[in-house]
Amino acid sequence: MPDIRIVVCMKVTPKPEEVGVDYSTNLLDRANARSEINPPDMNALELALSLKDIHGGRVDILSMGPPFFEPFLRVGLAMGAERIFLLSDPAFGGADTLATTYTLARGIDHIGGVDLVLCGEESSDGATGQVPPGLAEWLSWNQITLVDRIVLDKDKHLINGRREVPGGVEVLQTSLPAVVSVKTASNEPRFMNYRIKERVFSEDLVTIWGESDIEVEKTMIGLTGSPTMVSGLAQAPSRERRQEYLTGTVEQITQGLVALLNELV
Repeated sequence: MPDIRIVVCMKVTPKPEEVGVDYSTNLLDRANARSEINPPDMNALELALSLKDIHGGRVDILSMGPPFFEPFLRVGLAMGAERIFLLSDPAFGGADTLATTYTLARGIDHIGGVDLVLCGEESSDGATGQVPPGLAEWLSWNQITLVDRIVLDKDKHLINGRREVPGGVEVLQTSLPAVVSVKTASNEPRFMNYRIKERVFSEDLVTIWGESDIEVEKTMIGLTGSPTMVSGLAQAPSRERRQEYLTGTVEQITQGLVALLNELV
């Protein structure tokens, strides 16, 4: 088997605690939220780079989103990835997981020669966990989910993926090409290598593709290709903690406390 080629799907997500809701469109409002690389995707990247350390080959990053994703994704270059492929086009906007996985799959086809796709188990903003299996379905590839470790057998073109299950661990084997989702916090992502800073900011390491570049069907992308619809939003009522202040003598406070506890049981 020649050197393995791995693609890591990475997403730039808003910090969850800073995301609002636009009630006029029923969409998330990320305008005032700071962004970060989706944390589970960093675990996927680390696993990919560890395979590269052992077996050689190359690791590329694939993402879909607006142009401001680019500087965030360059962190992956500083960790050891070779290239970034960013699918960026207004036509891709508003995609649900179906349209997103379709578009990403077409991007993987356009890259060509990919043996293994690694994804974080879910995104911090949507948390559906649907992208890895959706990709496998569009690509018609095998898949293993929620792994914390991968062992590659280059000669047999196989991988063994380990994952935790109640009461132990499970090891699943599949042939390549395959899609694998990586368990959150399953490893410690490596530090950036500041000795390659000049390379990291090289313009020719980032390729941006739009709708016309990756040969997609217009009815399958963006809002048009997204059957998921939000029909309405409602604010959940806040629940205040009940507070009771007991006064009086020790005996009176004790009796009052007993009475309150009896109400609860």
